[in-house]
Amino acid sequence: MTMRQEDTNPMPALQGLENRDSSVRLQAALAAGTTPDPRFVDKLIERCAIEPEFYVRDMLTWALTRHPSSMTVPRLIDELRAERTQARSQALHTLSKIGDRRAWPAITRALLTDPDDEVARSAWRAAVVLVPEGEEPGLAGVLAAQLGRGERETRSSLSRALIALGEPITPVLRAAMTDPDSRVRQHAIATERLWRDPDAGFESAIEEAKRVVVLGTTGQEG
Repeated sequence: MTMRQEDTNPMPALQGLENRDSSVRLQAALAAGTTPDPRFVDKLIERCAIEPEFYVRDMLTWALTRHPSSMTVPRLIDELRAERTQARSQALHTLSKIGDRRAWPAITRALLTDPDDEVARSAWRAAVVLVPEGEEPGLAGVLAAQLGRGERETRSSLSRALIALGEPITPVLRAAMTDPDSRVRQHAIATERLWRDPDAGFESAIEEAKRVVVLGTTGQEG
């Protein structure tokens, strides 16, 4: 009887998530996903908000995807209102991996335009996965309003998110190509080039876009 109780006791895995050694935390997250247990969900989500190691966070997300979405999605949606930026970012990342479109209403404009770049980038990735059919144009408009934002990594993420939406990005990119802000024009032109030529690198597309802007053309030719 005692052995049976120990076998079903979630405490060792849960305690492992708090270990100082990141390799122990990684193994604990792996164990939680290998043998899912409803009792793990809250602790996995709580750990996502504070875990400093990328690989452990990624395993925490994987572990959560192994649990029923009926349990994880509502808790992750609650986490989107957390003050801690990592909590919001990781919850968005996990929702994008789960792919349950019932989470779509929680992907608000506030998250898509969050002042923290990592939260915004996670929101963009989640949005393009969860957006219902027919709502892509509206999402494209919100994302296009962020063109020119941030440094290379942020701009590259936004370009990838827009490209994932496909044809609905055409009018918003054309409009952005005439924006008074040169960074917005460059980013729009680079995104359009990447859409037409997926094998082109982001740096190459940006450099070409800069030349187009300097020459005073819109990038819609040829």
